[in-house]
Amino acid sequence: MSLKEHILNDVGILSLSEKVGDIQKLFNQLTYTHLPVGNEGLFVGCISENDIRCFENEKTLDDYGYALEAFYVKESNYWLDSLEAFAQNNSNILPVLDEDNKYLGYVELNEMISLFKETPFLHEPGNILIIEKAFKDFTFGEISQIVESHNAHLLGSFVSKIENDMAEITLKITPSGMNEIIQSFRRYGYIIISEHQEDTFNKNLKDRSKYLDKYLNI
Repeated sequence: MSLKEHILNDVGILSLSEKVGDIQKLFNQLTYTHLPVGNEGLFVGCISENDIRCFENEKTLDDYGYALEAFYVKESNYWLDSLEAFAQNNSNILPVLDEDNKYLGYVELNEMISLFKETPFLHEPGNILIIEKAFKDFTFGEISQIVESHNAHLLGSFVSKIENDMAEITLKITPSGMNEIIQSFRRYGYIIISEHQEDTFNKNLKDRSKYLDKYLNI
């Protein structure tokens, strides 16, 4: 889904000639972490509320040009691209530019998150499965093949963590044959991180452990 239909314009782009004090007052009225700044119609960067609070009231933004942060998204980007930019820049507002770097407006973090909530990954019923394997050894093609070989479908998947060269992958799977899917992932060398009632492997381990404890206590 393109960003075009989600662009807002109720907050205009700031000019480099504007006084710091006026911008501080503007931030008092808004809930945004940053505001866009332009020069002669072209975007030059974003100023953060944290920075502007530290500057002298009577000076202008031009005096603090070094503090501007050059993050944005293009009009042609998709909404998922914006989530990455929001996360990387710790912002709740993103300027949107055309191909000539002209400021068109902005998108808000809350609205982009609301779009994510409507995706099948969150909206459709299914089972969440978290698996782990060495980053260099797994492929999404292999993961899809394992799931689909048991007449299930992936509603979504992403790498949720990378640590010590191990990748944690979160999957959402249509509710079908979870035990068989879990055992297949184990056969392919994946570690199952999430716990599932359908997992007969863990159930068997617990039953054997209880039997061993009972035997040792005889």
